[in-house]
Amino acid sequence: MTQLPLTLAQAVEPATGAASLAWLLIALPAAGALVLFLAGRRADAWGHWLGVATVVAAFAVGLAIFVETLGLDPDARTRELSIYEWMSSGALSVDFGVRLDPLSLTFVLLITGVGALIHLYSVGYMSDDPNRRRFFAQLNLFVAAMLVLVLGNNFVMLYLGWEGVGLASYLLIGFYQDRASAATAAKKAFIMNRVGDVGLAIAIFLLWLELGTLQYTEVFARIGEVPGGTVLAVTLLLLLGACGKSGQFPLQSWLPDAMEGPTPVSALIHAATMVTAGVYLIARASPVYDLSETGRLVVSIIGVVTLMIGAIVGCAYDDIKKVLAYSTVSQIGYMILAVGLGPVGYALGILHLLTHGFFKAGLFLGAGSVMHAMNDDVDMRRFGGLWKKMPVTFVTFGLGYLALIGFPFLSGYFSKDAIIEAAFAQDGWQGWTFGGLATLAAGLTGFYMTRLMLMTFFGESRWKDLRSTDGREYHPHESPVTMTVPMIVLAFGSVFAGGLLYGVLPTWLAPSVGERVEAEGGVLPHAVIPWLVVGISLLGVLLAYLFVGRSSVPVERPQRVSPVVRAARADLGANAFNEAFIERPGIWLTRLLVFFDNRGIDGVVNGTAAAFGGGSGRLRRMQTGFVRSYALSMLGGGVIIVAAMLAVRFA
Repeated sequence: MTQLPLTLAQAVEPATGAASLAWLLIALPAAGALVLFLAGRRADAWGHWLGVATVVAAFAVGLAIFVETLGLDPDARTRELSIYEWMSSGALSVDFGVRLDPLSLTFVLLITGVGALIHLYSVGYMSDDPNRRRFFAQLNLFVAAMLVLVLGNNFVMLYLGWEGVGLASYLLIGFYQDRASAATAAKKAFIMNRVGDVGLAIAIFLLWLELGTLQYTEVFARIGEVPGGTVLAVTLLLLLGACGKSGQFPLQSWLPDAMEGPTPVSALIHAATMVTAGVYLIARASPVYDLSETGRLVVSIIGVVTLMIGAIVGCAYDDIKKVLAYSTVSQIGYMILAVGLGPVGYALGILHLLTHGFFKAGLFLGAGSVMHAMNDDVDMRRFGGLWKKMPVTFVTFGLGYLALIGFPFLSGYFSKDAIIEAAFAQDGWQGWTFGGLATLAAGLTGFYMTRLMLMTFFGESRWKDLRSTDGREYHPHESPVTMTVPMIVLAFGSVFAGGLLYGVLPTWLAPSVGERVEAEGGVLPHAVIPWLVVGISLLGVLLAYLFVGRSSVPVERPQRVSPVVRAARADLGANAFNEAFIERPGIWLTRLLVFFDNRGIDGVVNGTAAAFGGGSGRLRRMQTGFVRSYALSMLGGGVIIVAAMLAVRFA
């Protein structure tokens, strides 16, 4: 694997043909955001369609570049386009350019393709919102920042997109500015992401310090020159950045709270774009991780811990969006586990990222369709029997559900089960721990998603005798065509994407992440693992039916719950952990630094100024303006000098 960086460095070619238009990928959604922000209310009538059109156009450009790239030899599929010299100072020279390779193009198609469907869905979902134009401006800004992140040809451009995504997500999560909960969730996401961003920034500083360059091509070609300890530090700091953006332990608690934004935001952030940025970062830096076995091991441990946290907590919530949010935490954990396995799992992590982009976006949009029909209620205890009222939503949501739990031959079966197989292929305790916990989480996934399906679409219609918080009765109905068409398209991806991509994606990604190493050996026979995973998942489905499907669902939450459920609803202490180890120490450190600044730095500066001011004031009193005073002073000085000379002479 040490030859991979050299291969990547030699394969870079200048962009020509359709690839020379790659700058449009970023410029189109960025221009849409700029126009919508500046046009103000004048764009209320047409702004949403402009937002949709810019992302659709970006998808068309990306598709043209992708088709052109398919016709090239694998060694020539990595190309770069320099747009302009961004900054130059001494030895530092940063290019504002794009890197077009299989990895970046895969993300471009995912971001613009699924993003375009979410934009179209939002036209119907936000039809009655007076701030729809501002919403689409922020969506366009988010897509543009995400494209900068995945297309940049150096770590500085990646960081620019990284921070742009953080800003756009802050705006979108806090879109409902009149809600205190939305403002709090937006600030929480923003601050917790900054913790991870510090790690990413320090990693970039270390690479510059050691190599004097931040261009991917040069860094990957020369990473072997960096001492092993520094490489390990870089891998851990990059992982910290990934934990913040992708909601991994211990920085995962912001992600479920981000449900305060409009549901299309949840689909965009939690399915296809922002939370997958951490997976992209580790896959992009695969030449660095290839040199640190310890770094990869830590990545895998973080992934498996996170996938278990998300699966456990997802079993306890009654909020449909919170269940899907913790499902996302768990599924991103699978992806992080995969890329932590190294050459065995880089392509598998990206495969699950793609299939997850289809079925989880469809699930979130389906949840939004249910909310649209139920007066924005998210409490599944108030649902029930909706399959008769919302047949399109039910079918598309059901297909996403089956794909997520790994139903045979749907997308999740090919991607998630392949990760579990690769985990079991590890030797010793790693195989049993990673494979066993990933399999257990698959069973929990079957449980909480079946519980969600039963409470939402089956059973008695508990909404018939209820009124919403504003006094209106529930009248569930199917969503408009602008919402159902994107759900249908995503449902097709939920069914077919895994089977279509499983065989070809590792070969396609080889120029970016290296040839995939087939999993061999391990702690269990490979033929047993698919049966084991499907069996455990079906056991979770059965238990959900026994606990939920065979009994009536109480509309009100029981007063007494078990300690396990109480702990799960408290996010397994995630917020308490963050308050104890991040927030409070941060507050104390801030207060200490403020005290040091006020009493130390400002004290020295102000004290020096006061000393000079006081001294000059006292000296100024000697300047009386009277000649006799000056003559007396001169006489006194002369007497002192003469006396001193005489004393020296006769000493």
